[in-house]
Amino acid sequence: MSVIPPRQRPLQQFFRSGPMPCPYLPGEVERKLFTRLTGPFAAEINSTLSRAGFRRSHDIVYRPVCPTCIACVPVRIPVEAYVPSRTMRRVLKRNGDLEVAEVPAVATGEQFRLFAAYQKSRHGDSDMARMGLTDFSAMVDEGRADTTILEVRDATDRLVGALLTDRLADGCSAVYSFFDARQDTRSLGTFLILMLIERCRREKLPHVYLGYWIDASRKMAYKARFRPLEALGPDGWQRLPAGVSPQWL
Repeated sequence: MSVIPPRQRPLQQFFRSGPMPCPYLPGEVERKLFTRLTGPFAAEINSTLSRAGFRRSHDIVYRPVCPTCIACVPVRIPVEAYVPSRTMRRVLKRNGDLEVAEVPAVATGEQFRLFAAYQKSRHGDSDMARMGLTDFSAMVDEGRADTTILEVRDATDRLVGALLTDRLADGCSAVYSFFDARQDTRSLGTFLILMLIERCRREKLPHVYLGYWIDASRKMAYKARFRPLEALGPDGWQRLPAGVSPQWL
């Protein structure tokens, strides 16, 4: 009688990118340690590497290994300890008329039109602003690892916000969000994160991973508004004291 051995996860190969100009801090040089996210163990690998401070983009999971800079600090929200501030409660109230649904991670034309308008409004000088429908579809479809999209719609069923998210063993990762930038008073980007926190709370998942916080980058400033917040440093994940940036680690 022959016995079929259990599947074994293959060894993961890591690579280091060449030097590139940093997209966040002028004058800095960026390098990344990265691996491909493919195969039947993709979700497991994504979970393990997210806890180690990696971030997913398409089918690449990466972490900065920049030669002269340590500004990128991985951060996550401890869901059980999170209590919305007065400002966050106002955001929830302001968007009480919106409907939120979790849908499969399949790119649609409606999503792309919202994505393209968002990029033009907020990031017109970036590479993402030049993405076409095929590029957008690749961003959504490649590297899926227990991935879904949170869609936010108004009373007319118009899509006003979307968040691509990965479900991890210990939480959810906010991969990328985009929204109707004309509705500034709604704070839709913040609302999407609040909805992801609520999803994790319902599913009893302990963390929402927000990627990297760069203290000197205005684009990353929104992450500081979610408190308590944990940051990954040399001694592991630690709770940040109120009013303190991750650079204290």
